[in-house]
Amino acid sequence: MSAYWLEIIVLIGALALLCIEAFAAPKRKTTIAVGAIFPLVFALILTFIAQDFSHLNQELDRFYAWDAQAKFFKSLTLMSGILTLLLAIDYRKILSRFTANPDSDDGTGEYYCLILFACAGMMWMASAKDLVSLFVSLELTTITSYILVGYMRRNVGSLEAGVKFLILGALSTGFLVYGIAWLYGATSTTDLEVMSHALEKANPTYVLFGLSLILISLAFKIGAVPMHLWIPDVYQGAPTPTTAFLSVASKAAGFCVAIRVLEPFLESHLSDSVILILSILAGATILFGNLAAINQRNFKRLLGYSSIANAGFILLALCSWNQGGDGELSSPQVVMFYLAVYLVMTFAGFFVLVTIAKNTGSDDISGFDGLASRNPLLAFLTTVIIGALAGIPLTAGFLGKFLAFNIAITSSHWVPVSLGFIGVAAGFYYYFKIIRAMYWREALDQTPVKISVSSLYTLSVLTALLIVLAFSAEPILWIIGG
Repeated sequence: MSAYWLEIIVLIGALALLCIEAFAAPKRKTTIAVGAIFPLVFALILTFIAQDFSHLNQELDRFYAWDAQAKFFKSLTLMSGILTLLLAIDYRKILSRFTANPDSDDGTGEYYCLILFACAGMMWMASAKDLVSLFVSLELTTITSYILVGYMRRNVGSLEAGVKFLILGALSTGFLVYGIAWLYGATSTTDLEVMSHALEKANPTYVLFGLSLILISLAFKIGAVPMHLWIPDVYQGAPTPTTAFLSVASKAAGFCVAIRVLEPFLESHLSDSVILILSILAGATILFGNLAAINQRNFKRLLGYSSIANAGFILLALCSWNQGGDGELSSPQVVMFYLAVYLVMTFAGFFVLVTIAKNTGSDDISGFDGLASRNPLLAFLTTVIIGALAGIPLTAGFLGKFLAFNIAITSSHWVPVSLGFIGVAAGFYYYFKIIRAMYWREALDQTPVKISVSSLYTLSVLTALLIVLAFSAEPILWIIGG
């Protein structure tokens, strides 16, 4: 089977479910969510057996790449979509409350279908190797994300988040198009493979200016400085499953595009200038994300600033461009490994958040007060997850940060590495506020915290992975080709 059928399967599944939702109108929209999981699981299985037949079609070969990187990011997107739908099922009562009919699931069916459309766009982004196909797939993802963020139209916070996301998203699209125009004018091509050869003769000032504009746009996608301002408000106001999806899948798609776009420049005579730009972005993003998170009292906003900080740590690996070899991971492989671990940690954190919000009606850190006595098992799982996010040893989170720092130290990027250590120290402080609330504070309401069976199983699996992957990372290394 040809690889490009993966996106087609997801897209057909989305259109079919949208028709079912519109015309069949099942009483419980949860069946739409469960149905949406099947095409994602089917596509995920086919990802490992799909073949690259794009060389048989010259036009397709120009726009579509199928390699280890594309396979990994498609798998990551599909896993994110599956976990988002599982999270949305548990979140459905809150979603219903702020949509068309608060007393039923009538307004939630389209939400599950939109996740599939967003996944299809991100999967195309993973294979885009031409700036034109990159722009088209990015717009499919971005437009769908606008709807997902502002989906709870009876909630002022969700509407506010949708407007902010729309305005800054449109601004970043303008930067992207303008940057593509500059690069095309300087190199006479939008094909990234051809561009790598055209850079030798191109005007370096024009090329770097065009690349800088594209980097500003990609900074919006990955949540890095200077286009990070939307993250805290959007993460807090958007539906929690949407926040989780943007935090993982959207960020991963952005880094996939960044690797594709930056590779020709990092292997050219302009590499020193590009690495300097990336080092500045990495250091500023790490510092801002971690320091701004210290005073946060809302858990969703804290995870938002944590997302910014993690983008900085991933940029730290990317600015230390290394092709690997002799048993060492390359920079793209370190980025992919970090993102795989980040998926597990972040979705686990959001499953905890949804459970706490359902029981307390609040996203604040105060909702975790006394959790150790109200649900000891959930408190234990949360402790492991928070420890992984902070990067303590014996968790996969530590291994991800270790690889990022190791490749940066090997490349002698001492300034961003120093800022990274400051960020890690700050991270220990604000992450452990959650643990302090669970074990050292007493809740005003001593009612036991209930967790659904599906969330408990999912949380248990994700938490176990955080421990297992710390000692045996072979499954991830096999996928990324390390």
